[in-house]
Amino acid sequence: MTAASVTADERLVTPSWASRMMRRPEVGAAVAALIIFVFFSTTTDAFLSAGGAATWLESSAQFGIMAVAVALLMIGGEFDLSAGAMVGTTGLIVGVLATHLHVNLWVAVLVSLVAAALIGALNGWLVVRTRLPSFIVTLGTFFVLQGVNLAGTKLVTGQVSVQGFADVAGFYDARWAFGSSAQFGGFTLQISVVWWFLLTAAATWVLQRTRPGNWIFAVGGDENSARQVGVPVLRTKIGLFMTTALAAFLVGMLQLFKTSTVQASTGVGQEFIYIICAVVGGCLLTGGYGSAIGAALGALIYGMTLQGIVFAQWDNNWLKAFLGVMLLGAVLVNNWVRRRAEMRK
Repeated sequence: MTAASVTADERLVTPSWASRMMRRPEVGAAVAALIIFVFFSTTTDAFLSAGGAATWLESSAQFGIMAVAVALLMIGGEFDLSAGAMVGTTGLIVGVLATHLHVNLWVAVLVSLVAAALIGALNGWLVVRTRLPSFIVTLGTFFVLQGVNLAGTKLVTGQVSVQGFADVAGFYDARWAFGSSAQFGGFTLQISVVWWFLLTAAATWVLQRTRPGNWIFAVGGDENSARQVGVPVLRTKIGLFMTTALAAFLVGMLQLFKTSTVQASTGVGQEFIYIICAVVGGCLLTGGYGSAIGAALGALIYGMTLQGIVFAQWDNNWLKAFLGVMLLGAVLVNNWVRRRAEMRK
């Protein structure tokens, strides 16, 4: 073998620093987050104030928790359109059990947790066993949950919301886990931000350092090949759907214990925002590629924009247009970056 042939062998060529950076799925989202941060920081003084920063961080956190879980599922090659409705379902279960059926608060929370896990497991089992697209399976789950949330809540409470949750015995004892905050000077750090950081760190560790993380990338890249080399596809996908459902439970609890009320329509429609945040963070719609950090940054972009528009006193209706542009732009940029990274050494 000649020296020229060895040099030409791409397996022996060390990629450049720029090429390695471009291959990171979260790089584009990090640049976009920095641009939006600088833009709103210079546009309105309220954005960087203690109260303003606490507001957009909390908003980002609740979207970010779900975006990270949805990103794991998308890397595994699947979607969950019931994630938004699940947020409302978990909150309603706790609210109805504690306020109208007088169940112990912690028991009600546990029942909600188990219900979310079972629904997530059912979604995963149906997707793998029936081989139906997860889009169809979870769309059906979405409508079931939405109907149960509306009709079931009205049947028990006589209305489509749960009120007076703060009067439940043990509410303030349990609030430390889901609705507490800490003061640092004039800055208020909500517990949701802590949950967001912890979940992002845990998801990143799973993806990059564990065998289940390799399984997630494998089933998202090529499910048949993954099955042939011994990857437990059923267990992996059920676990991913359960992770999404449990993240929805967490967000449902964060919202319930912060506002002490929940509506039957809570979370409906937000499933698309979670997907957009994951795509902006570098996840491919075809699966097998993405990162938890990127999804967290995608949620940060959305949270900063959501509150930045309010602080700048712009028409909030422009937010939907921004979401559409952000989604299309992210898909185009992700495809371009990947092509460039594959060509560079």
